[in-house]
Parts: sequence; structure tokens; C-alpha cells
Amino acid sequence: MAERYELRFSGAGGQGLITAGIILAEAASIIEGKSAVQSQSYGPEARGGASKSEVIISDAPIDYPKATIVDACLAMTQEAADKYANGIKEGGILLLDADFVQRAPEGNFTVYRLPITRMAKEDIGREIVANVVALGAVIGLTGVVSKDAGEEAVLRKVPEAFKDLNKKAYNLGYTKGKELAS
Repeated sequence: MAERYELRFSGAGGQGLITAGIILAEAASIIEGKSAVQSQSYGPEARGGASKSEVIISDAPIDYPKATIVDACLAMTQEAADKYANGIKEGGILLLDADFVQRAPEGNFTVYRLPITRMAKEDIGREIVANVVALGAVIGLTGVVSKDAGEEAVLRKVPEAFKDLNKKAYNLGYTKGKELAS
């Protein structure tokens, strides 16, 4: 991993992407002992409007907490892709929800597509865990934290009754992300 790795999760308010960013930052900092910061932004409508969560992970102290040259970006909606899939570095990664983002922004980065929301709904049985599927896919695709650190961070955040569901969602996303990366 580079000394500083910048990620952006974007989608509609209410999709849980801010939570996904928080979980990733905790996986990096609390579990793996790296430096990490997480920031978030969402429109005044909160639920339904475009929102983003940025995570910066580094082996050294982080001097500026905002993403400037994004290594990897996730966009779950077309509005989020249009608004937030910018600043991706040359050779970076853009992961799109294949069912909700038809037009990918242009740039010198690699675009990957996964039907993230549909996978959560059809393979896991609950659309509400799409954010955890997406988090797993991002970790599988980038390797920014270990599979185990990501899973542990997810399981620390969810109530006991939902641990198995979220573990299954995370592992599905991780597996699909690894497949995309190979």
C-alpha cells in the first residue's frame, strides 16, 4: 500500500455509506494500527440526496484530512457518480453499482461494475446490507486493509442478532471484489 491511500464512498443518503467509511477507518486504525481519518458530506435532504464519506489511510500521520487525489471511489447511484467520482488519480479505481450507474465519468482510471444492491437483495436476502457488500467489495478490490480486519470491524458495529447477516454480506462483497481485481 502507498503511504497515503484515499477512498471515497458515494451514493444516496440512507444507503449506509457513511457507516461503511467509519467501519473502514476503524479497521485500519483500531484493528491494524495505521493512521486513518474519515469525513462525510451530505445534502440538506440527508435521506435520498447525494452523500459521500471519505477515508484516508496512511502508515504515517495524516496532515490533511480531506481526499485530494482519490485512489479508489465507489458510486452507488448515478447522481453520486456525477457529483463525486472526480479527482480519481491516474491508474485509480472506480467501482460502480451496475444497476444504478449507467454513465461512468471519463478518466484515466479503471472502472469496475458490480450489481451491489441486487447482490444484497437477491444473494443475502436484505437490501439494507448493500453498504456492507460494497465495503467488502472495496476491500477485496483494493487490499487497503486485510479481509479479517474489515470483517472484524463490521462485526464490532452490528448488534448480535445481525452479525451472521452482515458477515455473509461482507464476505460476498469481498469475494466479488477479489474476483474483479484478478
